[in-house]
Amino acid sequence: MKAKLIAVGDRAPRWVAEGFEEYRKRLSHWLPLELVEIEPGVRGKNRDVARATAEEGARVISALPKSPLVVTLDGRGRPWSSEELAQRLERWRGQGLDLALLIGGPEGHADEVLARADESWSLGPLTLPHMLVRLVAAEQLYRAAALLANHPYHRA
Repeated sequence: MKAKLIAVGDRAPRWVAEGFEEYRKRLSHWLPLELVEIEPGVRGKNRDVARATAEEGARVISALPKSPLVVTLDGRGRPWSSEELAQRLERWRGQGLDLALLIGGPEGHADEVLARADESWSLGPLTLPHMLVRLVAAEQLYRAAALLANHPYHRA
């Protein structure tokens, strides 16, 4: 199983990029993780936000690997504990599909992206900067993989 984190936005702050890279490296032998950055839609005065979100959604859909299991990161999704995420990761591996985790733009995911999702994951009730979500998702994937491997990283 391979995973892609497909995220709207580019130019992550250095500390986010470095943190993401650290967890990507740690994950590499359990779950290879690739970051795919999607150009945000144009926003601003006299710009149609719905159109920008729809354009982002089309770019996200086109970046999906062939026949993936799609999980959106969305505040309206289901919150999972680290242990629950580990159980899901184990189940996803058993399906034999690659994993695509999707992070939307400022207004969230386009309707077509939500319709394509197999599951939706919430990191909790807090509103997080989307760049930080990349780092938190990578760390939680590492934690879940470590749990499955009985690695001491996760100590409850």
